[in-house]
Amino acid sequence: MSDLTNYRNIGIFAHVDAGKTTTTERILSLTGKIHKIGEVHDGEATTDFMDQERERGITIQSAATSTTWKDHRLNIIDTPGHVDFTIEVYRSLKVLDGGIGIFCGSGGVEPQSETNWRYANESKIARIIFVNKLDRLGADFYRVVDQIKNVLAAKPLVMTLPIGTEDDFIGVVDLMTRKAWVWDGSDDPVNYKIEDVPADMADKVEQFREEMVEMALEHDDEAMEKYLDGEQPDIDTLKSCIRKGTIDLDFFPTYCGSAFKNKGIQLILNAVVDYLPNPTEIKPQPEVDLEGNPTGKFAEVDASKPLRALAFKIMDDRYGALTFIRIYSGKLEKGTNVLNTFTGKTERIGRIVEMHADSREERDSAQAGDIVAVLGMKNVKTGHTLCDPNFPATLEPMVFPDPVISMAISPKDKGGSEKMGIALRKMIAEDPSFHVATDEDSGETILKGMGELHLDIKIDILKRTHDVEVIAGAPQVAYRETITKRIEDSYTHKKQSGGAGQFGKIDYVLEPAEAGTGYQFESKVTGGNVPREFWPAVEKGFRAMMDIGVLAGYPCLDVKVTLLDGAYHAVDSSAIAFELAAKAGYRQSVPKAAPQILEPIMKVDVFTPEDHVGDVIGDLNRRRGMIKSQDAGATGTRVKADVPLSEMFGYIGDLRTMTSGRGQFSMEFSHYLPCPKNVAEDVIKEAKERAAAK
Repeated sequence: MSDLTNYRNIGIFAHVDAGKTTTTERILSLTGKIHKIGEVHDGEATTDFMDQERERGITIQSAATSTTWKDHRLNIIDTPGHVDFTIEVYRSLKVLDGGIGIFCGSGGVEPQSETNWRYANESKIARIIFVNKLDRLGADFYRVVDQIKNVLAAKPLVMTLPIGTEDDFIGVVDLMTRKAWVWDGSDDPVNYKIEDVPADMADKVEQFREEMVEMALEHDDEAMEKYLDGEQPDIDTLKSCIRKGTIDLDFFPTYCGSAFKNKGIQLILNAVVDYLPNPTEIKPQPEVDLEGNPTGKFAEVDASKPLRALAFKIMDDRYGALTFIRIYSGKLEKGTNVLNTFTGKTERIGRIVEMHADSREERDSAQAGDIVAVLGMKNVKTGHTLCDPNFPATLEPMVFPDPVISMAISPKDKGGSEKMGIALRKMIAEDPSFHVATDEDSGETILKGMGELHLDIKIDILKRTHDVEVIAGAPQVAYRETITKRIEDSYTHKKQSGGAGQFGKIDYVLEPAEAGTGYQFESKVTGGNVPREFWPAVEKGFRAMMDIGVLAGYPCLDVKVTLLDGAYHAVDSSAIAFELAAKAGYRQSVPKAAPQILEPIMKVDVFTPEDHVGDVIGDLNRRRGMIKSQDAGATGTRVKADVPLSEMFGYIGDLRTMTSGRGQFSMEFSHYLPCPKNVAEDVIKEAKERAAAK
């Protein structure tokens, strides 16, 4: 049985183009896992194995690989940086114990860095920081450290300092040992010398080392007292303190280098082993009941305990469906049966494989702390718990955001319809933020996703991977509806047509709820005028109608329904009668409650060269954007704004034109806001035209 203290389950996450995949390549090369380094810009990176990833030079889905360093087993997940694929980062962080946050030496803390950092904070993931690309024009390690403090409100513990900058960057000073690691110009990661600190850096090294020592010793009162008395701590004491502070999320050991130039990666690997937690040092996963309420029990990381595992990713490849699983407790063995608590069915474990991007190694078993893939599971989806059938339990599930954009598609030829359906089912299983619906009136297939690029990639995958040619419509915004007025109303459902009749009377209040609360239901019935057994039917009736707004047919948000009173008939009343009364009550009352259209507002982050800032801000204002901030950096300015999604279609082309191809942007869903009157009128008019056309 493997020693769990030698395991490190880590993720690598960052903004687009900060060097995540390149860093992963260097780690795999240094640890002997690969012998030829593949470059992202050449489309040859090991973990970017999709055609779309290789062409666009971006990571789309997280890739898992395993390797070893200093007798420690490292399970590494390289995650995407693009905002449309943050779902991949989120679900990877859910199952990891530690992470490496990478920041570009010239770009600094970029938009997606903030989102990923927030996810990591929510998942309580211990991290080390790697400031990469210090060979780049405009790179400044100290500026990035300040941004980490100010923008992310994080506490970097500087562990290395750069020797030289930009083209003159030759190595790093290790503050722990006060030694300089200097690489020759061959770009070979093992061609380095360990030397004394350059004389012109001596004062800076002492200053930063003193800060590091003081921050670390806050975790050992005895060592701190000795230090205050003039006694320097030894390296083992410092490492022990830094490990404790890192695992407690008090600070984040911060390193620097250039992955592309093979400088500084050994120190990162040493830090992963020295400071990031092993599976036994992480808080055990809480178990929940079938309604999602905590049971007070935990899945302890122990191979001798009953099996508890979480499926965090489904991937379809040439051998069939692969289910990626993080095992929290117990053992998973080939040929045994496991229970899926979501479906209530058991599944047989066929082949267990250890993944190395898109190649694999067979295993007979895996244990607590492992991340493996299982072939051929039929009914397991992302977020499902697999457990010992004799000791059932459910782990805390994952929560995924709702899509904000949709697009109608149809197969180019009639025969492609069935093929498209099979392909879409596989794609839904792989990506929980990707939804597919069928318009009942027109029969069109509607794709729903997190952004234009997200849906663009999905159509590309349909074509390349599944050989399905489709005709795609224009992207559509996922509008919502709500009410703005409180209405007290009553509805009686009565039907007599021979035999048993139907009767249900409800008195109720419809009122606006707080933004983001969705649909709420409460019953204040006293005295039994509406018997308790019919309350769920009333709740169900109103809930079902919330999917269809009265203005343009969009789902209704943030509405509270309170059942006040009513009446029932001893013979004719039934659950279905009260459900129908609630549905008719919704149709009767919502038009009186001043309904309005809501539109999705996106958090937009634009990077532009200094001389184009005025054009960019003017353009965002024309798009009904609300400018939040603008921050000047060494290589350009970042403009943050809230902009309606409907105004952002095709923005990348306009931005490139405005900035001579040098501008970049990212956006993610922020919140819903009421539409201006003219926009709402257009949305309602379009909905009526669509309905008339059907």
